Amino acid sequence: MKITEKQDLAKRGAFAKSTVWRDACRQVEAAIRATDWPHGSGKFTIRPESGKERGRGSGVVPIKKPCISMLKTFGWKTEDLPPIEGDVLGTGDLDALLETKAGFVGFEWETGNISSSHRAVNKLLLAIQRGGLRAGILVVPSDELKKYLTDRIGNIGELRPYFPLWKSIPLKEGILRIYVVEHDSTDPAVARIPKGTDGRARD
Repeated sequence: MKITEKQDLAKRGAFAKSTVWRDACRQVEAAIRATDWPHGSGKFTIRPESGKERGRGSGVVPIKKPCISMLKTFGWKTEDLPPIEGDVLGTGDLDALLETKAGFVGFEWETGNISSSHRAVNKLLLAIQRGGLRAGILVVPSDELKKYLTDRIGNIGELRPYFPLWKSIPLKEGILRIYVVEHDSTDPAVARIPKGTDGRARD
């Protein structure tokens, strides 16, 4: 899988310049690039058909599995939360969490609709603001990839207009980074990525 864009909505304080952060980013980027379809093929190939119609297009949940598996080999915990007071992260575990000597780095791969993406950004920003995370990372599909996925999947095109708002939030310390990802190639003969049955964007 390709990384087409990196956006730092917040990048303040010493942690942003640390080797710990650079190492965490290298691990995340390696795990994203190792994400393939079909799994085991070594590259990400998607069936080029719209996800707007029932029974067509690809689902999203299975996509992140190779990424999460590689993060585990780097020492990240999966489906976990950092210790933090209150209910900032009470809407569910993070996909992956790295404990470092300087604090926690949280990782989320978006598998929900655009409302889910907004919640993820706000959740990560608030956790950073309250000190539960030193950094948060969110992965979303590019405008080109979203066409072939479940309809209304969270994507960079619909998040971009809100960047000025999120960038204006005052933080003394912390980083929020968005990685935008895209398929390596298309092939009408490749298998669709399985969808769930409830019709929601997280399928």
